[in-house]
Amino acid sequence: MTPDLSEIAAPGHTAIVTQECQGAVVGPNAGLAVLAEEARREAVPNIGRLLPFARSAGVTVVHCLVQKRPDGLGANHNAKIFAIGGNVVIAPGTPGAELLPELGPEPSDVVLRRWHGIGPMGGTDLDAVLRNLGVSTIVAVGVSVNVAITNLVMDAVNAAYRVVVPRDAVAGIPADYADAIIDNTLSLLATITTTDELIRIWNRP
Repeated sequence: MTPDLSEIAAPGHTAIVTQECQGAVVGPNAGLAVLAEEARREAVPNIGRLLPFARSAGVTVVHCLVQKRPDGLGANHNAKIFAIGGNVVIAPGTPGAELLPELGPEPSDVVLRRWHGIGPMGGTDLDAVLRNLGVSTIVAVGVSVNVAITNLVMDAVNAAYRVVVPRDAVAGIPADYADAIIDNTLSLLATITTTDELIRIWNRP
């Protein structure tokens, strides 16, 4: 029998992982304005609704952010995506490198920063931190379905996690392309749900 969402995303073994919900990526001065606009249309507000319920239920909240030195030393230069929005500052301590204020972080949240790569798990401490916390299910939210969310889902499945994707708390461009990825690729790897459904199961007495 296939377990239902309330079992898969039970708070005791679940973490919600926000991906690049930061100023330089989805803020008002983001490097790729069309992605930021799409993310702020639905995904970011839904993440903002979801996080308080996650915290109240005892779901671990982990924010994964990217940063880069002003001179770019040590950063990726081996794919077209790394040149997009290249003039946006994501140096440590700048607004572009920080979580959107409306999402936290709260004292109970974990914040992880990476210097390299296209997703939050490769070459970072995310896997080790989640295992230390007893996490076996990842709820992936943020951007983008085009690259990093899809990369996170695949890395997590390869590392033996169960993955949940609330489709209205992730964003990609164009929106219909992101929907097609969710329907035709991510649905084969993860449990696809909605923000309201996760709130429903995490808001139980």
